[in-house]
Amino acid sequence: MLEEEILGNSVENWGISILIIVSTIVIAKLISLLFKRVLKSFTRKTATQLDDIIYDSVESPVLFGIILVGIWIAIHRLAYSDGFVDAVDSAYRILIVLNITWIAAKFTSNFLDVYWGNKSHTKKMMPIAKRSLLVIVWIIGIVMALSNVGVNIGALLGTLGIGGIAFALAAQDTVKNVFGAFTILADKPFSIGNTVRIDNFEGTIVDIGVRSTKMRDYNKRIVTFPNYKIADASVVNITAEPMRRVVMKIGLTYDTTPEKMNEAMNILKGIPSKIEYVSQNGLVVNFSDFTDSALVVTFIYFIEKKGDIGKTSSNVNMEILTSFNRAKLNFAFPSQTIYIEKEG
Repeated sequence: MLEEEILGNSVENWGISILIIVSTIVIAKLISLLFKRVLKSFTRKTATQLDDIIYDSVESPVLFGIILVGIWIAIHRLAYSDGFVDAVDSAYRILIVLNITWIAAKFTSNFLDVYWGNKSHTKKMMPIAKRSLLVIVWIIGIVMALSNVGVNIGALLGTLGIGGIAFALAAQDTVKNVFGAFTILADKPFSIGNTVRIDNFEGTIVDIGVRSTKMRDYNKRIVTFPNYKIADASVVNITAEPMRRVVMKIGLTYDTTPEKMNEAMNILKGIPSKIEYVSQNGLVVNFSDFTDSALVVTFIYFIEKKGDIGKTSSNVNMEILTSFNRAKLNFAFPSQTIYIEKEG
């Protein structure tokens, strides 16, 4: 009975091949158990997480590869037509490349989860970044697998070219926004909660998405920017400034004497010692201009980051008003003096 042939092979040979396949599956299960009992427990005890990533990435593909080897041995010990053997070999060349691609994809996914996914400022971009990289990995793997069995990749891409162009044209705005999101993520011009100025808009960033970024302006309205426009726009991160610069032009009347002008400038130079959160550094006080109606003093000062901008500038203005009135320094306002020549 063992010598009886089925599809060109004896029952004995069929039995041996089936036994090889079953044995390979059992061996794969035993290796899996060994991995979990020994290797996994070892990697969990080490300080680095890289070995955990490698273990999780190769465990399933390695077991699948062992099973593939057993099935290949079982098939090749039997007698088949040359065409069938060639088809099996081609299928195996594809499967081997795809199995290696599986390892690369799992490593990429696990690496991103461990070293990127736990960071709060990038967590929102994680799904799109991960999906995009995995698509790239699998496309490269599939192309290499098809090339490995003699498929003309150039001709295949040429066939798909027209459809690809149409798809690219239809999706170009989406692609630009996705790359804009990656630009924001990589350059980090701002984060959620920062107060920024984008072109002529100013407000607080409340959301950074895959397609757009949302800002709440000072009128409590939501302004939405496509990400690709932010990548091309001028962005000022107000929150990141170490100090706020304030420039004042203070006009005094033309009857102000040089002595009084010096007194006015000395009052301004003493502002940092009187007003909290006004920095001593960078203070500028100059008698800068003769205008039509005023002698102008330029006063530049800086408000420290921990100080409230509105309250501090209000306190500075109040101190200037009080001190100048006490010193009898008169603020100028637009005025005109007419001189009339009297005849005779």
